[in-house]
Amino acid sequence: MRLLSPIKDHHSERRLFIGRVVIASVVSFVLLGLVTARLVQLQVFDHELFAEKSQGNRVRIEAVPPIRGLIFDRKGRVIAENLPAYQLELIPEQVDDIDDTLNRLAAINLIEAADIPRFRALSGSSQQFKPVTLKFRMTDQEIANFAIQRPRFPGVDFQPRLVRHYPYGELFAHAVGYVGALDTNDVQRLELARYAGTSHTGKTGVESSFENDLQGYAGYRHLITNARGRNVAANTTELLDSLPTDQTAAPGSNIYLSLDVDLQQVAYNALEGRRGAVVALDPTNGEVLAMVSSPSFDPNLFAVGMSKDQYNELQNDLDLPLFDRTIRGTYPPGSTIKPMLALAALATGATNLTRKSICRGYFQLEGNEHRYRDWKPNGHGPVDLHDAIEQSCDVYFYEISNDLGIDNMHEYLTRFGLGSASRIDILGERPGVVPSKEWKRNNFRDRDNQRWYHGETVIASVGQGFMLVTPLQLAVAAGTLGNRGTRYRPHLVAAVEDTLSGDRVLVQPESLENVAIDNSFYWDFVLEAMHSVMQGPRGTARAVGTGAPYQMAGKSGTAQIVSIAQDEKYDAEKLLERQRDHALFIAFAPFDSPQIAVAVIVENGQSGSGVAAPIAKAVMDQYLGYGKNATP
Repeated sequence: MRLLSPIKDHHSERRLFIGRVVIASVVSFVLLGLVTARLVQLQVFDHELFAEKSQGNRVRIEAVPPIRGLIFDRKGRVIAENLPAYQLELIPEQVDDIDDTLNRLAAINLIEAADIPRFRALSGSSQQFKPVTLKFRMTDQEIANFAIQRPRFPGVDFQPRLVRHYPYGELFAHAVGYVGALDTNDVQRLELARYAGTSHTGKTGVESSFENDLQGYAGYRHLITNARGRNVAANTTELLDSLPTDQTAAPGSNIYLSLDVDLQQVAYNALEGRRGAVVALDPTNGEVLAMVSSPSFDPNLFAVGMSKDQYNELQNDLDLPLFDRTIRGTYPPGSTIKPMLALAALATGATNLTRKSICRGYFQLEGNEHRYRDWKPNGHGPVDLHDAIEQSCDVYFYEISNDLGIDNMHEYLTRFGLGSASRIDILGERPGVVPSKEWKRNNFRDRDNQRWYHGETVIASVGQGFMLVTPLQLAVAAGTLGNRGTRYRPHLVAAVEDTLSGDRVLVQPESLENVAIDNSFYWDFVLEAMHSVMQGPRGTARAVGTGAPYQMAGKSGTAQIVSIAQDEKYDAEKLLERQRDHALFIAFAPFDSPQIAVAVIVENGQSGSGVAAPIAKAVMDQYLGYGKNATP
């Protein structure tokens, strides 16, 4: 019989257990040794490295935006400033129901209902403890209304911020420009280190062109934060003392313009809201004294942010309030170029001081039945060059046009600055066109259209056809006439001031190539004819200039923008308002020693002498001390 083995082998089990304990103990000691070694490495050998990283997680660097420089007029009056304004802000983590809160804010008219989806997206995309701006600038009434209801809106409050403000609103909107929110194009072209903490930059006018001076340099400060990145108060000064020194923001420079608030206001009021532009400058140094484009807009809307509907309303307005007519609007100059063409004709021998023409109210080229009509249907009768300027006789200039030739017209008119950028110190200027035979060859593809025709020379002699100039160019030309050929580059900025030291750098006048006319008597003759335009017995603008307390000179112009059939007469009443002639006028004063030159364009104003000339006269009155609000 076989013997059965015992059910349990205690000796084997004990040996197995002891072996497992030994192995587990060895593994545990090895692992504990590795952990201990790692702790020693972290806490002893790498202590400085991780202490620095820990400090970095606890200390946050916050950008301090610079204060933007101010902009003043020539008399030191602020026309662009920084004002503390209250902004309505929402902190998402403190709001239980953001949708309900936003809807209730819209119900009490603190925000627009259309903006709620955007605010909801902003509150969900950023860190929950960072505020979301709901309204950039609150009125006193809005602040008072919200203060009463503040307990109903936990997590919503108003905070003081610094925002750009334009106290004269639409008066300087185009010349000074405005600031707007940074966009992707700005990020690509700007030095981002200077814009840390800054949300706006100059978009147009002086604000854009002198951005480098106005912006300043950003600073920074160190803040103590908790693990979630929220600011906390430091328990000891030891930590703060160990931090690097904060960098103070450097404010931008102040800009002083040559513009005058009072003169700007007179020019703007004189336009009476009509579409047009006024430019006045000092012919002795090129300083721009007034620069008005009408209609205008409130630049504060861009500085504090506007709704999409507000922007679309401006953008789609048929009167183009956002369009700067002073430097971007191009118009046929009409008869305002006649004094310049008279000098060109005298200098080239195309006419002389005694030549007379018989103005019957129209002119015809030899062998052509087409009639080029004078503005006066029955004609002016016998006229010489002086009469042709004083009475603005078109026929006289029609007759001398082919003797003068389009290329001579081009050469002399461009000497006065027409048809080319004046290089004023703000961006966006358009050059315009003073045509020539070469210009036409280069701008038309069809060979027949590349030819220059005699009829095109005829209409060019009265500032029509392809010819286009800006109001600024006309003002420069008027100043050049008053200066007898001496030219200066126009500029808006008169000085740049260091905000901290108060030191100013004055902008020096920049001379341009003069208009050389060898015979000084030609200048006397033509300028005297311009004087007669305003203060002569038969001048087209004598109703404006007669009886003035100072002597002046000017030239009216009327630019046709739609063709009138040969068998029809011009009748403004039968035309749509936007099809009527443009009204232009250039002038300078005082006559013997010009201090101001003015150019005016009134779109569809019909009469240069009747509509544009009174505006020029009002501007000159104000500057010379004879206006209603002027100080002699």
